[in-house]
Amino acid sequence: MLSRRTVLAAMAVAALAPLAATAADLPDLKGRTVTVVTENAYPPLQFIDPKSGQQIGWEYDAMNEIAKRLNFKVEYQNTSWDAMIQAVSDNQYNIGMTGITIKEERKEKVDFSDPYMCSEQFMLVRGDESRFTDAKSFAAFKDGLVGAQPGTTPFYTAVYEILDGNEQNPRIKLFETFGATVQALKAGDVDTVLTDGTAGKGYVDASNGGLKLIGGPLGTEDFGFIFPKGSDLVAPVNAAIAALKADGTLDALNKKWFLDYKMGQ
Repeated sequence: MLSRRTVLAAMAVAALAPLAATAADLPDLKGRTVTVVTENAYPPLQFIDPKSGQQIGWEYDAMNEIAKRLNFKVEYQNTSWDAMIQAVSDNQYNIGMTGITIKEERKEKVDFSDPYMCSEQFMLVRGDESRFTDAKSFAAFKDGLVGAQPGTTPFYTAVYEILDGNEQNPRIKLFETFGATVQALKAGDVDTVLTDGTAGKGYVDASNGGLKLIGGPLGTEDFGFIFPKGSDLVAPVNAAIAALKADGTLDALNKKWFLDYKMGQ
C-alpha cells in the first residue's frame, strides 16, 4: 500500500505535467497590470515571512500562477480587512484576496470568483485549555472570551452559532487583524479564536503544543477572490481556477502550505 507521502508526492508531480497545454486554452490578457489587494494577516493563505520579510502564502502562489496563465502582471497592495470590500467595490483595486467567504450580502457590493477553497471553522485554543471542549461548553463557560475581527465570518459565527445573537456581546473582543486575535489568545487575553481548519492547523503546527483545535466543525465556508461589480476579470480568473483544479495545482498548493510548511521555522 502506498504511503501518504508517496501519494502526495505523486499528486505534486502530476500537477506540473499539463501546465503548457492548459495555459493555451485560457484567455490572454495581453500583459495588462492587475492590482491585487490583500491584508497579509491570515497565514498560511497570505502573510509576511518572519525570516525574509517577503509576502508569501497559498493565495500569493495561486494568484501568481493565475497571472502567469492568463498573461497579466500583478501589482500587490495592502489594506485592512474592514476597508477591503468597500475599496474593491469602489474600483480602488482590481482583485481582493484574503480568505474572503462568499456571502450573498457581499455580492451586493462586489463580484466573486468561483470558490478556490472550501473550509470548515474550528475553535482554536491554548494547548492546556481544559475548561471547555466545544462550542456548547464554551457558551456555558460564562467567563470565556472569544477574539474576532468585526465583520468577518468567524465574528458572525461566534455571535450567532456559539453565543446569544447579540453582536455587542461583551464576551467578544474585537481586533483589527486575525494575527492580533491569535496573539491575544496566546497571551491569555481571550480564550478562543474561530478559524478555518486549514489556517488553524498552520498555527497549531507552528506552536509546539501551545495551541490546539477543539470541537467539531462549526460550518463550512467557500473562499473566493473579489472584484468590482461587472469586472471583465471574473470570467478569465474563473477559467484559470478551473484549470488549476483540473490539473492538480491547487492540490499541490494545499500540500505545500497545509502539510509541509511550518510557519516560523
